[in-house]
Amino acid sequence: MKKHSARVAPLSACNSPVLTLTKVEGNSCIRNHCEIGMVGTRLPCGTAAFRAPANSWILGGAELGNERPQESPAPTEVQMQGMAEAGGRGNRSCWKCSITQLKKFFWGMMIIICVCSSWSGSTQLAKSTFKKFDAPFTLTWFATNWNFLFFPLYYIGYVSKSTEKQSPQQRYRECCRFFGDNGLTAKVFFTKAAPFGVLWTLTNYLYLHAIKKINATDVSALFCCNKAFVFLLSWIVLRDRFMGVRQIVAAILAIAGIVMMTYADGFHSHSVIGIALVVGSASTSALYKVLFKLLLGSAKFGEAALFLTILGVFNVLFITCIPVILYFTKLEHWSSFDAVPWGNLCGFAVLLLSSPLLLACVC
Repeated sequence: MKKHSARVAPLSACNSPVLTLTKVEGNSCIRNHCEIGMVGTRLPCGTAAFRAPANSWILGGAELGNERPQESPAPTEVQMQGMAEAGGRGNRSCWKCSITQLKKFFWGMMIIICVCSSWSGSTQLAKSTFKKFDAPFTLTWFATNWNFLFFPLYYIGYVSKSTEKQSPQQRYRECCRFFGDNGLTAKVFFTKAAPFGVLWTLTNYLYLHAIKKINATDVSALFCCNKAFVFLLSWIVLRDRFMGVRQIVAAILAIAGIVMMTYADGFHSHSVIGIALVVGSASTSALYKVLFKLLLGSAKFGEAALFLTILGVFNVLFITCIPVILYFTKLEHWSSFDAVPWGNLCGFAVLLLSSPLLLACVC
């Protein structure tokens, strides 16, 4: 075989659809083999190759002819300076991005700690309130009346932050679009707001009534199972599809936790009533959330604040008669209004009011 230097081998005259590369001792060459079955590396016909330094094969198109590809020119000083400036800007942007994410992380952690503190504080404060004021439904009614403050507090925050200043009436009409094109009508009030007012009152009453039966810590822990009930109801009512197994495992563990706590105290003990009350409260809370998603969809902060204020209106108009009846029937009776621990009642209402506000800040 005659030795020759490596060069581009066009395949225009080749009848075979492939090209076989062979290597000879000393120098490497490219041979056109039209016979099929030769041992080697095959490339599609129409592809050219040339030998570069260090005996490495570089493939190219047949249109290159006999010319070897030119090496890329070295970057100039201006290009090097531009690349350095681009790298510096990239490092500064990454640094700013990391600081922003770190601030968001710490801010979110602080909000979560405040939410947990307000929820646990309201539970412990309600437990101490029942020592002097044994009226869970009246306490529920009193705390729900504070829902009046949601929309005014939202409007104050809106005016202080927004550049476009709107009057309270204009902001109210804009938030009322959440209920439909006609806004908040009497039909919408009784069909879309009143049922949630009943569920809200029932959830809080069962929760407070359970605090009288068992420890406040157990009540707070058992109420966390409402997430499992939300998962099950969303699967049944909303037809949501969950791809992961984590939600199913979490629901099973939550329900298993209820059974284990009941088993630890004994199924025939007095605490079973308290556990049943907490489970009922968690169930009504899950039903509230699923029905809200089904009937009203997703709500913005202003729309949610208006909705909670409407629940306070419903509580005053239609629920006020129940504490009065309970007082005169002596089912929830107290000696005098001076003996009522107003500080505990107001503190419980404030902490219960702060939880949705802090959650809105997270959103």
